[in-house]
Amino acid sequence: MYRTHNCGELRKEHIGEKVTLCGWVQLKRDKGGMIWLDLRDRYGITQLAAEETNTDRGIISKIDKTGREFVIKVSGEVIERFSKNDKIPTGDIEIKIESLEILSESEIPPFTIIDNTDGGDELRMKYRYLDIRRTPVKNALLLRHRMAQEVRKYLDSQSFIEIETPYLIKSTPEGARDFVVPSRMNPGEFYALPQSPQTFKQLLMIAGMDRYFQIVKCFRDEDLRADRQPEFTQIDCEMSFVEQNDILKIFEGLTKYLFKSVKDIDINYYFPRMTYSEAMEKYGNDKPDIRFGMTITNITENVQGKEFVVFDSAEYIGGICLGNGSEYTRKQIDDLTEFVKIPQIGAKGLVYCKYNTDGSFKSSVDKFYTADDWKTIAAKMGATQGDLILILAGEKERTLHGLSELRLKLGNELGLRPRDTYAPLWVIEFPLLEWDKESSRYHAKHHPFTSPFDEDIPLFDSDPAKIRAKAYDLVINGIEIGGGSIRIFNRSLQEKMFKNLGFSKEDAEAQFGFLMNAFKFGAPPHGGIALGFDRLCALFGGSDSIRDYIAFPKNNSGRDVMIDSPSTISQAQLNELGIILGEVK
Repeated sequence: MYRTHNCGELRKEHIGEKVTLCGWVQLKRDKGGMIWLDLRDRYGITQLAAEETNTDRGIISKIDKTGREFVIKVSGEVIERFSKNDKIPTGDIEIKIESLEILSESEIPPFTIIDNTDGGDELRMKYRYLDIRRTPVKNALLLRHRMAQEVRKYLDSQSFIEIETPYLIKSTPEGARDFVVPSRMNPGEFYALPQSPQTFKQLLMIAGMDRYFQIVKCFRDEDLRADRQPEFTQIDCEMSFVEQNDILKIFEGLTKYLFKSVKDIDINYYFPRMTYSEAMEKYGNDKPDIRFGMTITNITENVQGKEFVVFDSAEYIGGICLGNGSEYTRKQIDDLTEFVKIPQIGAKGLVYCKYNTDGSFKSSVDKFYTADDWKTIAAKMGATQGDLILILAGEKERTLHGLSELRLKLGNELGLRPRDTYAPLWVIEFPLLEWDKESSRYHAKHHPFTSPFDEDIPLFDSDPAKIRAKAYDLVINGIEIGGGSIRIFNRSLQEKMFKNLGFSKEDAEAQFGFLMNAFKFGAPPHGGIALGFDRLCALFGGSDSIRDYIAFPKNNSGRDVMIDSPSTISQAQLNELGIILGEVK
């Protein structure tokens, strides 16, 4: 062994012991007569000390040659530090250097490897192997490891079996774009990387495996953002002979178990359940943050017919009530107005009304609305004296989105969304189908294997948009952590679903014939869920970005700037695969 201890374990009780440590030099300080080195490894930092007058000149010469990120092996006696450091666990001791060996030299790193580094995102991603040496990134990966182990413990205790499924599969037309892989042995044919193991986990239920799980890589070729990567990890699960409540109970249990085992937080209540329609009407999105109020109220009926053309011509008018907000200045309100005008929201303006503490009203549309009108509106919204009412109008879906974004912005500004407070809930009863104007057909809201409510099945023939799905999402603090559904296990119902999605019998057979054929041999009732493991890690770590919790992430263009991927391949490889490159249209 190169070392007797690591750089994070020595304490006062080790004083007097002879030890050997290895690691990277984080910092060297020469104070004239005394030299200190901070030695770092995965476990922590230990200070090394050498007094120039009492240390062998050969050792001093080696110390002089060392620089940041040199890898060294050092032996010496554990002694008590004169100037203690209560910010690190080893801060009571240091090592009196008796021998030192330079194992590996280092060039000057492109950024300083400390917690608050001077390196920008792109530079740190290019040198990710250096970035991982920093404590915040290291701790993020350690948290990810811990959570993976706890997930396995819990699911194993619930009789789940971990089974791997293939990465080279068949391309299917639903969902995001596939990443495709050419097959050399089958010219002109392609594999796809799985967007999820959906069909395989259903086949495992038909195979009698009963309870399956997998911490699995998934791949989607879609536009990226802070919480999305082209390759990501799911806790993928499926169960047989279950109904929706059974699945919610098991995975509510997993969530509570993780909070307790990883963060020592007790959640001793049932997660609330909210229908999709209620989430959209009250919060403007299907992943509501319920840590704070300020819910949306539909006031269309209360404000139309007053000759204010903006409201009278709108499909929908909604408002939120900001408690104790009547003291907002005109500049603050103007800033909010500019916010709702940004392209991502697209509102034309913002109407406000101050419900003053003396009971009077002051609005931006006083010409059209009396104090009695505002009293009625305030009562509908639950506003009281001292509150500020903010209103948007327009097409319903866009307006609800704008109110949702405005609500979240105010929640952030007012400190109503603390990272150390958690509010989980289940969103249920999603629409089974949604109409796509571009393709002029219905698409599956979740995926084509999601089961409808039994009583809604007749609506396939009359009003498909009203069919509710036996689908559910786990939402925590406004983040969709995961989702799933009870699956269709009846061949005729699955055929009806495919028909409503615009598949011909031939298309359905070509894409999903293997699954349909499996249904002939006794498929059990089954359902499952997939939790976004990267998002769950980021939530537990208090970060907005999942990239912090992935060892080697891609940037927003889907590139790995460290290894320069994706990249071109040789003409010989293209020839072998029978691929001719053309212009991308």
